[in-house]
Amino acid sequence: MFAPVTKWNAQIVRPGTTPEIVRKAFKVAQSEKPGAVHIDLPENIAAMAVEGYPLTKDNREKTFGAYQSLNKAAVAISKAKSPLLLVGNGTIRANASDALTEFATRLNIPVANTFMGKGVIPYTHPLALWTTGLQKRDYISCAFEETDLVIAVGYDLIEYSPKKWNPDGKIPIIHIGALPSEIDSSYIPLVEVVGDIADSLNEILQRADRTGKADPFAKQLRADIRAGYEQYAADDGFPIKPQKIIYDLRQVMGPDDIVISDVGAHKMWIARNYHCDRPNTCLISNGFAAMGIAIPGALAAKLVYPDRKVVAATGDGGFMMNCQELETALRVGTNFVTLIFNDGGYGLIEWKQEDQFGHSDFIKFGNPDFVKFAESMGLKGYRVEAASDLIPILKEALAQDVPCVIDCPVDYRENARFSQQSGEMSCNL
Repeated sequence: MFAPVTKWNAQIVRPGTTPEIVRKAFKVAQSEKPGAVHIDLPENIAAMAVEGYPLTKDNREKTFGAYQSLNKAAVAISKAKSPLLLVGNGTIRANASDALTEFATRLNIPVANTFMGKGVIPYTHPLALWTTGLQKRDYISCAFEETDLVIAVGYDLIEYSPKKWNPDGKIPIIHIGALPSEIDSSYIPLVEVVGDIADSLNEILQRADRTGKADPFAKQLRADIRAGYEQYAADDGFPIKPQKIIYDLRQVMGPDDIVISDVGAHKMWIARNYHCDRPNTCLISNGFAAMGIAIPGALAAKLVYPDRKVVAATGDGGFMMNCQELETALRVGTNFVTLIFNDGGYGLIEWKQEDQFGHSDFIKFGNPDFVKFAESMGLKGYRVEAASDLIPILKEALAQDVPCVIDCPVDYRENARFSQQSGEMSCNL
């Protein structure tokens, strides 16, 4: 049986039902969890005279966590020796980033975010353990292996399956969200606090007391995480390692600037290595993980935020799926930069094949000359020919008044190295 691709759909069969159907479509689409809806408007109905009038938007009041649940959550957090916050995109949608940061700071609890929860706490914060969700062991795996309480805030199971971080279902969990938790054998909360996320965090904060508690062990991981990130700052290898490309991209982009990640091997490195000061400044297609999202996503981001720098980070495979939209970008005046991680193949599929089978097949392909391709469309094209080229090219491209394309050869031998290192990694805490 196939799952639906929209939250709701309806066909307009009488013009008079249009106001109700349109109003319901927006209400369903915007409610938690937000998503696409579908209205089918037949040609014969579209040709009829309009009837009715637009219905006003209803003003729904916030809902708040139950008193008993707030108290139980506070007691569990107060008793925990080494709690860990796992924060998802729901926290960002609820505009609860400030509340989350204050909650973590005052209770001294380290924070790991999902791919889609980047920027929920500034990456420079001493309690930020950056991103979890890779299908490999990483530094953050040590935190989940040793924690005695996970506080999941605005977390959706589709963001990072709990079977990856709680395979035996033994880690105690507190669920804080706008909706009740999903049913999963690896995600059975001790308590669910359901309601406005910011309010729930504030109320628990007033009730919890971690005075005199030692630093949670997970806090010690930050030094190793930071050192692993910084070791690529001066790397001059070519083709450029993905870690170095992302490190240099972070140096050029400001706190409010936006990176839209396509899907491919580069997505995994962006998820792990591109860190954010603010919510919604690195958008990653997760869940269905649709290739081709970067260019139309960057176009939309630039339309919404014309004064911010916007970069579409994509592989050559994802680029070729939607590169025609660069004509749209030029036509509507959206001057963003497309950064191509060029390896002449489907890098993520190659990575998975090599992990599972020890070799890869049918993943390489030829590409056009991306610089000439860009120029043929009236865009600016650049080619990176040394590691030292990337930052100057990024700065120049971001200053242009037309869309730009940067062809950057990438060394994906790092994928295999990371797989090997993750398999050998031990937790020295």
